[in-house]
Amino acid sequence: MTGTMLAQTRPLTCAPSRAARELGLRRGEFDLAVHLGRIRTVPDEGGGGARRVPWTEIDRLRPRTGTLRAGVKVVGTAEGAALMEIPAARFTRFAKLGLITPVRWYPNRYRAVVWLYLAEELRQFVSDHRNTRLLTGRAPEELRDRLRAGADQRARNWRGRHRGFLLRQADGPWQRAGVVAGFLDPGEVDELVTDPHERAHVEKFRPAPPAHGTPGSPTAQLAEELMTADAPDEIGRLRDELTQEVSAARITSPAPGPVPGIPHAARHTLRPVPGTPGAVPRPSRHPARPRPAHGLRDWLYKALKSPSWTTDTSSRPSRS
Repeated sequence: MTGTMLAQTRPLTCAPSRAARELGLRRGEFDLAVHLGRIRTVPDEGGGGARRVPWTEIDRLRPRTGTLRAGVKVVGTAEGAALMEIPAARFTRFAKLGLITPVRWYPNRYRAVVWLYLAEELRQFVSDHRNTRLLTGRAPEELRDRLRAGADQRARNWRGRHRGFLLRQADGPWQRAGVVAGFLDPGEVDELVTDPHERAHVEKFRPAPPAHGTPGSPTAQLAEELMTADAPDEIGRLRDELTQEVSAARITSPAPGPVPGIPHAARHTLRPVPGTPGAVPRPSRHPARPRPAHGLRDWLYKALKSPSWTTDTSSRPSRS
């Protein structure tokens, strides 16, 4: 009878801190599992933007906590290279070329970025037979040229992964628009969303970078830099995405706060993205850079017929 009464009176959800304790996970492990979509959360019934965890989800995961913990284990460059049985310099080149994607980062005591990777994904990369010669062979010349030119996809790939997580957590079109805006320089958002009420609504849902240091500190500034797109093609795609999200949000739930005497519809002046019909050309804030090749992984598999890829001893291993 007592157990029945407890089951009947138990709340439907609990706070993330309680859920982590119930599952025997450290808070960082729990947050990453949520990030990866392996623990389901729901909006707080009381509002406020917080997320909570259904007890049914905790009951579902409790028998598989060990597997859950193994799935969120992260490693740095040295441990990742050892896991893959390759030199650290080769591991770093894989990451810079975008063959492996970081899931987290932190600044070391020198305020240099240290990237972290899912051990599970590194094992999957090694176990895929198509990658065998990538692990031991010589890099195709085109990839070596990209590395010599300074190619580094780590921050960009992390942004894409982090944006996907935030979009999955978004509860509506304005929230989605805010997420996309969070990866653009504020000036880009101002150019696209010219209506002040819509812009304020987008900014309301703009996510902050992952917490690293106090606001205004060098590490906080580093977090903002890593959160902001910097390549012209990446910026262009985000501008397109923001345009689409705001247009969808305007249809489903117009932003509050109309200007007296001005029809609300007349204020919706989302500036076209350059290259679309009716767009007004604007000078680029960034120097033109070549777009990265598409289908890199498929291209690499075709390139494996070329001479073997030996370790590039001319490249110095990165500290991160």
